[in-house]
Amino acid sequence: MKHLRLVLILALVAAVAAACGGGGAPKSVPSDAVAVVGNDTISKDRFNEVLADAKRSYQATHKPFPKPGTPPYGTLRSQIIQLLVERSEYEQSAKDLGVKVSDKDVSDRLEQLKQQVFGATQPGQKPNSKAQIEKLYHQQLKAQGLTEKNVKDGLRVQLLRDKIAQKVTKDAKVSDDDAKKYYDDHKQQYEQPAQPASRDVRHILVKSHALALTVYKKLKTGGDFSKLALKYSTDSSKTTGGRLTVCKEKTVTCPLKTVAPFEKVAFSLKVNEISKPVHTQFGWHVIQALGPVNPPKKASTIPFDQVKAAIKQQQLQQKKQDAYNNWWNDTKKDFAKKTKYQVGYKPQATQTTTTG
Repeated sequence: MKHLRLVLILALVAAVAAACGGGGAPKSVPSDAVAVVGNDTISKDRFNEVLADAKRSYQATHKPFPKPGTPPYGTLRSQIIQLLVERSEYEQSAKDLGVKVSDKDVSDRLEQLKQQVFGATQPGQKPNSKAQIEKLYHQQLKAQGLTEKNVKDGLRVQLLRDKIAQKVTKDAKVSDDDAKKYYDDHKQQYEQPAQPASRDVRHILVKSHALALTVYKKLKTGGDFSKLALKYSTDSSKTTGGRLTVCKEKTVTCPLKTVAPFEKVAFSLKVNEISKPVHTQFGWHVIQALGPVNPPKKASTIPFDQVKAAIKQQQLQQKKQDAYNNWWNDTKKDFAKKTKYQVGYKPQATQTTTTG
């Protein structure tokens, strides 16, 4: 549900700022507006509409709406104004960059979101039908006190930001030399510690020898190991069919070193062989080897060629993030010179912004 929650939060503050013409620093804020942002005016009607959306959502989720004049109410007002201003900044920037989001883009993203959030069911079960998905989607909207228009507006903002990010980071590149330098400077990240001998096994742990013999006989006559583990085993591994990876030594990469009697049998069995009951301080075990013994490995360093692609991808994402952050910081500074607020509407966190 986290994807939908994100969209619904954005949707609460999604608003279309009305253009009023002009350019440069605003000379004044109209009496029916809360702010002028560059070439755009954010009207009081639009601010009140979003505030009403927020109130409806509070009521739908059974949360008390902040009372006017209280600090929480002031914080909510500030958040709405800040996000309305930010959307205006994005829309104007998108226009300058030649970035557009079509109604089809929004509809396609909404359908994708519905599938991600409401299409899946439990593993092994049939996915929800289109009708079921729509029903669940509208139930969620009702529960949040929102409309589909709210969601589409929120998605439009997301898509606009994504497309702007693609535009302003398109020149970010990472060379093989860049990746090699990173690899050489961070060699410790690519060191693989020594690994002890290990083996994948599964076991069923019971309290008595008699019960262990019963389980052993059932297994030898074709009993299902996972079902028997779930039925009889007292070990927490029973929920995964009794599966364990046991090691000759306890390390960070192989944290499970078992007691000596268990270890001796686990490492001596043939592949798929089932042991007779083995006694340890924990009770009686019936063990099956699931694969061959994995020999110990010495400490080594992963070769550069094996991690080059991953390093380049990681560095490319960082370069794109840096390029976007730089663009956005510059954009915010530029708009700060071209933004004025109506008296009583300046956001609490925007103390350095020019006022009207």
